[in-house]
Amino acid sequence: MGSRGSPLALRQSEQVAEMLQRGHPDWQISLIRIRTRGDYFRDASFSQIGGKGLFVKEIEEALLSGRIDLAVHSMKDLPTNLPAGLCLGAITLREDPRDCLLSREGQDLEGLPPGAMIGTSSTRRQAQLRHFRHDLQVKPLRGNLETRVRKLTSEGFDAIMLAAAGLHRLGVPDLITQYLPPEICLPAAGQGALGVEVREKDEGLREAIRALNDEDAACAVLAERAFLRGLGGGCQVPIGALGQVEGPCLHLWGMISTPDGTRLVRGDLTGPLEEVEALGNELADRLWPQAKDILQGESFGKGKEEG
Repeated sequence: MGSRGSPLALRQSEQVAEMLQRGHPDWQISLIRIRTRGDYFRDASFSQIGGKGLFVKEIEEALLSGRIDLAVHSMKDLPTNLPAGLCLGAITLREDPRDCLLSREGQDLEGLPPGAMIGTSSTRRQAQLRHFRHDLQVKPLRGNLETRVRKLTSEGFDAIMLAAAGLHRLGVPDLITQYLPPEICLPAAGQGALGVEVREKDEGLREAIRALNDEDAACAVLAERAFLRGLGGGCQVPIGALGQVEGPCLHLWGMISTPDGTRLVRGDLTGPLEEVEALGNELADRLWPQAKDILQGESFGKGKEEG
């Protein structure tokens, strides 16, 4: 099993390994740490160093070469188009997909003082934060999750924004000051979900991994990724999406914004669970006329693949 070497990535991979081991107690599962391009450039923003695929390319190369047999990824890091020969074997039970705020003095987003300094390197979070409160200062925040939490105090931030799922998986949800509602901040497509990637030709392994798949999580994430793919979005364009299963249907929200948050386009749709990818495509089609100047202005166009 291949994984990035950060504490959070290792914990996520260990959780998947534990689930596999319960179903296959005779298996011997080894965890191989693989350093990715995104791990080398910790001080630059994601958009500056290549956007999507930063944390997966080297792992996928190891999978294709046969060095590893499967890989565990955070779904929000995984490009919407996988390399030839690879496929998703499962999307596991989803953690809380929301973004959250950690503030030094315990204030929520509305309670922060004018001009407060917020740390995040996500263009999507920056845009929605600035749209909600123009007065706040947004400063870059890089590093693994533990490093970013330390920087809340060591670098003088009033608050930082993170994905709630990481804090839950590391067992420190008490650090969270506020869970940000989707009305304020839509998460990244796939946020909070883990994907298990395998070689298409390994049919036996694919069959074994299928037991890890959570249908509700898979439906939501596939719709979110279809929305993202339909817009041709990557890390340069702030795009958010969230699917929620409601009985036999999925409700999908989507967002596109300028990086400074001055223009933000949102919309939502509901459709049957049997057609979640079509739902994502339809929402992208509906929002495209309102957002095409944003997407084209950032060198993205509808239907283009990520770089």
